[in-house]
Amino acid sequence: MMRKAEGIILRATDYGESNKIITLYTAEYGKIGLMARGAKKPRNPLASVSHVLFYGLCLFNKGRGLGTFYQAESLNAFTSIRTDIDKMGYAALIVELTERLCADGQPSSQIYQLLRGCLLDMERGIDPAFLAALFSVKMLPMAGIDPRLDRCIHCGGRSAPFSFSVSGGGLLCASCAAKDPHALPISQTIARLLLLFKQIPLDRIGNVDLKKETIHAIEQIINACYEQNAGIKLRARRFIEQMDHFRTPDKK
Repeated sequence: MMRKAEGIILRATDYGESNKIITLYTAEYGKIGLMARGAKKPRNPLASVSHVLFYGLCLFNKGRGLGTFYQAESLNAFTSIRTDIDKMGYAALIVELTERLCADGQPSSQIYQLLRGCLLDMERGIDPAFLAALFSVKMLPMAGIDPRLDRCIHCGGRSAPFSFSVSGGGLLCASCAAKDPHALPISQTIARLLLLFKQIPLDRIGNVDLKKETIHAIEQIINACYEQNAGIKLRARRFIEQMDHFRTPDKK
């Protein structure tokens, strides 16, 4: 049966001499695999729309197995993202996390709106590192991780300073900090931002101007949660870290 839906391509893999298999995410159908026949041929109409980060109206046939991708019309080319290697790195992290965490055929309008909103905001000039961190926090429950960010996980205390227990799943107050010798020290600002990222909808947060050190501290906590609690190591995260390592000091 022919379907038409707005979607974003999360993954594209070469298949044979002329085809591609794409992973499309839509609000109505969730994550679906589609065969894009002839997409590797330069003159084929599918060649320009069968790539990661394509966002548009898609026409496809969805079956029990692999469907067929027929045609698509772009809604936003994400030119600003594609011409900026830093933005591309963080955009890749967002789509990779979506592809890793979302099961096939499980639609979620909320996740799709979050995915689309973060990419559109990035295209408009919102800090890509901030958007990737926000997205990563909001996707934690999809990995079975739901950290307690409003109080101590042991005594329920709300008084700073706090540390963050990755294994315990949330904040530890100063009195309970000894319960996890590997807990990560965090400032009161970081604790508040993590809670903000978790609770506030994307369209209500606006443009947040955060220091590089603040974003880096949040990224460390998020990465530790995904890697230690869900066994998820992202290729895009490794790329971002490599780019940051080779960046000259005046550009950091």
